[in-house]
Amino acid sequence: MPGGCLRAPMARTAVEVPDDTDFNRFQEECESQDGWISKYKKSGVEVLVQPPPSVAVGQGDRNSLSTIHRLKCRMEVKDVSAATMYDVLHDGEYRRKWDSSAIQSFDIARITANADVGYYSWKCPKPLKNRDVVTLRSWLVKDGEYMIINYSVKHPKYPPSKDLVRAVSILTGYLVKSTGPKSCTLIYMSQADPKGSLPKWVVNKASQYLAPKVLKKIHKASQRYEEWKVRHSPDQKPWLYPEQNTLPSIKLSELSIQRAESLEQVDESTLNEEKESEEEEDRNGVKK
Repeated sequence: MPGGCLRAPMARTAVEVPDDTDFNRFQEECESQDGWISKYKKSGVEVLVQPPPSVAVGQGDRNSLSTIHRLKCRMEVKDVSAATMYDVLHDGEYRRKWDSSAIQSFDIARITANADVGYYSWKCPKPLKNRDVVTLRSWLVKDGEYMIINYSVKHPKYPPSKDLVRAVSILTGYLVKSTGPKSCTLIYMSQADPKGSLPKWVVNKASQYLAPKVLKKIHKASQRYEEWKVRHSPDQKPWLYPEQNTLPSIKLSELSIQRAESLEQVDESTLNEEKESEEEEDRNGVKK
């Protein structure tokens, strides 16, 4: 079964920090072509989807892992090093400068030298409700390859809000591979449940419009990062130097796995897409 080798956190009974086996499997899936269907390919960016296998799911479990599509985006970058791209993906302060989709984004607590818990909320295409997520994130650097992966957890101080729909990351992450001193390949792969009965236009927009735009926005941000970082604590990179991390510690026992079926199901299936004005798109950092 395509993707069956992934050790999905939804199958876990307790919260765990990903190990080398998890990272190896994630990388294998990022680089695999088996079972993936190309939906968009233009200007060095490709978007692929992997539909769930057509098998019966558990009784009454509409949110089973096997009902959720996976999305993979690949971008060839010819003017940014893998190390810089990795820094951009980690740097929370810089993200607030370039990520116009973000409502809030912050780290909550550290678990180990290469794992933490964080919160992220973002704007969804109108008229959908905005989403948020709490995730356990872990990262690994080896031989010019950089990986960041996450999955959803429950944190007692950050329960779902009535103003946002709590989404669930089953397994989401980035693989950055060096292809030269100033070039790299960026792969984003996600299996996530946005919650809600989403209309077809949302799925189409995600694969054919939003995903490529996000990768291109990350690329543009990475082109400016080194110049920005020189003026903003250039030596402060706790994702590379754990001794710089000042977050409070948290024990795994204080967290639990966020399961989709425990969250409210929001019906947005009948909503029609609202076209943003050119002024709104420019303000959101998305230009036609």
